[in-house]
Amino acid sequence: MRVSPFPLRILLVLAAFFVLVRPAAALEAIEVPLGVATLDLTDAVERYSSDTDRLQVSTAAGADGIVRRIEVRAQNDGGSSDWVVFALANTSDEQIDRLLVAPHYRLVGSGVLTPDLGSVRIVAVTPSEGFAPEHLDEPGADVFRITLDPGAIVTYIAQLSSPKLTELHLWQPEAYEESVNSFTLYRGIVLGISALLALFLTVLFVVRGTAMFPASAILAWAVFGYIAIDFGIIGKVFGLGPEALQAWRAATEVLLSLALTVFLATYLHLHRWHIRYAHLTGIWLVVLTALFGIILIDPTTAAGIARISLPITVMLGLAVIVYLAFRGFDRAIMLVPSWTILVFWLAMAWLAVSGRIDNPSIQPALAGGLVLLVMLVAFTIMQHAFAGGGLAQGIVSDAEQKALALVGAGHAIWDWDVARDRIEIGHEIETVLGLKRGALEGPARNWLGTLHPTDRDRFRAVLDAVIAQRRGRINQIFRMRAADGRFLWFHLKARPIVGADGEVMRCSGTLADVTEARTAEDRLLHDAIFDNLTGLPNRQLFLDRLEQALLRAEAAATLMPSVIYLDLDGFQRINDENGISVGDSVLLAIARRLSRLLSPADTLARIGGDGFAILLGAQSEADGVQEFADSLRIAVRAAIPIGDQDIRVTASAGVAIATKGAATAETLKDAETASFHAKRQGGDRTSLYRPGEIVRRDSDDLQADLAAALEGGEIELVYQPIIRLSDNTIAGFEALVRWEHPRRGSVPPSEFIPVAEESGLIVQLGLFTLERAARDLALWQAALREGPPLFVSVNVSSQQLLRYDLINDVKAVLARSGVAPETLKLEITESLVMQNPEFAAKMLEEIRNLGASLALDDFGTGYSALSYLQRFPFDTIKVDRSFVANNGSTARPVILRSIITLAHDLGMDVVAEGAETESDTLELIQLGCEYVQGYLYGRPMSSQMAHQMARRRQQPQQSLARSA
Repeated sequence: MRVSPFPLRILLVLAAFFVLVRPAAALEAIEVPLGVATLDLTDAVERYSSDTDRLQVSTAAGADGIVRRIEVRAQNDGGSSDWVVFALANTSDEQIDRLLVAPHYRLVGSGVLTPDLGSVRIVAVTPSEGFAPEHLDEPGADVFRITLDPGAIVTYIAQLSSPKLTELHLWQPEAYEESVNSFTLYRGIVLGISALLALFLTVLFVVRGTAMFPASAILAWAVFGYIAIDFGIIGKVFGLGPEALQAWRAATEVLLSLALTVFLATYLHLHRWHIRYAHLTGIWLVVLTALFGIILIDPTTAAGIARISLPITVMLGLAVIVYLAFRGFDRAIMLVPSWTILVFWLAMAWLAVSGRIDNPSIQPALAGGLVLLVMLVAFTIMQHAFAGGGLAQGIVSDAEQKALALVGAGHAIWDWDVARDRIEIGHEIETVLGLKRGALEGPARNWLGTLHPTDRDRFRAVLDAVIAQRRGRINQIFRMRAADGRFLWFHLKARPIVGADGEVMRCSGTLADVTEARTAEDRLLHDAIFDNLTGLPNRQLFLDRLEQALLRAEAAATLMPSVIYLDLDGFQRINDENGISVGDSVLLAIARRLSRLLSPADTLARIGGDGFAILLGAQSEADGVQEFADSLRIAVRAAIPIGDQDIRVTASAGVAIATKGAATAETLKDAETASFHAKRQGGDRTSLYRPGEIVRRDSDDLQADLAAALEGGEIELVYQPIIRLSDNTIAGFEALVRWEHPRRGSVPPSEFIPVAEESGLIVQLGLFTLERAARDLALWQAALREGPPLFVSVNVSSQQLLRYDLINDVKAVLARSGVAPETLKLEITESLVMQNPEFAAKMLEEIRNLGASLALDDFGTGYSALSYLQRFPFDTIKVDRSFVANNGSTARPVILRSIITLAHDLGMDVVAEGAETESDTLELIQLGCEYVQGYLYGRPMSSQMAHQMARRRQQPQQSLARSA
């Protein structure tokens, strides 16, 4: 049996239509009582969404019990549509007029991340019977007038502009008007106060002009804009619809967060506390400013970000305020009440937007809370605006200016009423002394009791003299006893005031606490004549006492005083092996030992680094003085326990007996000369100075021995490694001269170099050093052909530099040795080139052209003439060890950085001498230094050991070279 296709098609079309329109079941009518002012229909309506512009629903059952079906078409043709459906019943026998109200914007439940910024809610309302409700033109809400006949049950279908319907109420017309009018006065007051505050803070900014006031004015205007939008004023003034107000509302919320950040950063001066505060604030302001651009695209997203940024700003601000308040910053303390109100407001706002509290008063209450916040901010900054405002404008009296000057200078008023014999003093002095208020006021005799006993008579005499002479000034420094028994120093400056009868009426002036200045002065005086480490007299004080002893001896025709000079043997080795702190402990122990052996009439002083001088006033016999010097050496020789080791040190003693008419400095110098003579004989012995014998004999002997050593091969070179910091490998060596005497043992360069310069042997010694260093360097370079060639630095003396033959010597050495160009490096000190800068510049330029390189040694300790430095063809600067070792000075790293930067700007490499610790090397690496040498990487070694180390130079060196 075939079925006709036409009825089947009709059935399918009807089925699809019913699926699309989703007809609702019959509604339950909501009874509208006569005496109720408002009904909340928000949760009582049924919501529908249709894919078409039509909706078919079932109406509520009428009075006859019949359920009808009606179809409604949207005002916009085509497309989807959103609807709400509800039914109202009038069970009374009277006609009922009601207003259906749907507000455009509602803060409660608007949300945080994607807030509802308001829009038109209801487009049209269609009843199931009767006339269509009248659409009333009301700002801020969609309002429709609904009329219900007696006993009528009417179903209403309302077309929505979007699926969002935040609130729907049915109002009595009179009750709705009363509700609107009840908030009108409140809104007007709040808006007026907000505008006045914004205007007042703006005027305050114009008057004062400091950054704090424009920041607060911006905050006030942001609050005013937010309230004006919230109360619908902006929409009325500019004729804006709900959709246009979305961008305005988002802009005010962004501006509120931005203004709050600017105010906090400006008021608390965050940029002054730390530069990071300024950076974070700047980044945060850039992010908030970018939200204004987002508003043009999507106001909802911009408002959501602003609502998230506001609590972040408030919480971070709270942390900063608490931190600064605990540090005693007065502005942070004054901002605590305002920020407390802001935190409470933020909590209530979060409860509102999240829908946790729902009350018609919460939205205007939050607006009033913002105004209260601005009022507190205004009161806070007004204290800065007007506190001492006269001072800022210069409207102060002459007396006030003088009083402020006293306070600024830290002085207190001192006034003595002579007629009443009463002294009045500023309470600041009583506070400094720890005394009770008024303790220093009263008669002069009571006040004088607080002075130091040695100052009372002098001070009383000054007061009596001023009163007797009726003129003059009081300018006294004295001590006053504090409550804890200490005496503090004070400086009184006053003058008498004479009355009409010519008598002194009072003395007035200022009193200042000068304890710190006096203590610093005493410390400077002490340090000028006493050694800082041991507390013993220094050379200056020792010479003064020696001079006084010589004068007393000549005047009284008594025995002349004697001087013993003790020079410690090998003390530098103790410092090198154990550190400077251990060396200082050794010096302190020796100073205590020597002090115990002296009589009260004798003087012990520390002369130089490891030298001690003893002045004996009662002993001038040579044998007796020598015996006493031997006892001192024996005391020094005893072991000194330091930590878990015993340090032993010996001393060479020199004895000098003063003669009549002898100069003070000559006597000490004679003792030092005798000590050096004892040291040359092997040390740990006593030598008596005899005029003309020791110096001449020692000098002649040492000169002859040095000449023989140069001929006999006793002079040797040792090499100290220079490390390249970029890869921690050996870059070269510095050649150092050593003399091993067959009888005297090792003779330090500090002894034989001056002899060589005086005798002219320095030229021969310098040429020997150049040839031997170039020969060793050539051997190393021949054995090590990979990588950059090694270099060797050789020191040049003044006599060599000022001889034109140096050019020929360098040329001959380079030709005979065949070393790589610029690997033989000549080191010249600053003082040498500055002796004759013009000649030195010419010499150095010619040496550089021969193929040798040049290094400026001990840079920073000599003249450091920068105007000449750029004229010399140096390729390397050697920084003196005094700038490398960490001595605790704050200026040292600044000077070191400046030297390295200067060298790099002049195109020179830098070699730092004296690296003793890993921290020294790390600092040099951070400063960009190229090379370093010091005991950390190796001590001076023989040519063979240097050759072995050079063979391993491809491997990075450890902190302490094993070959050393």
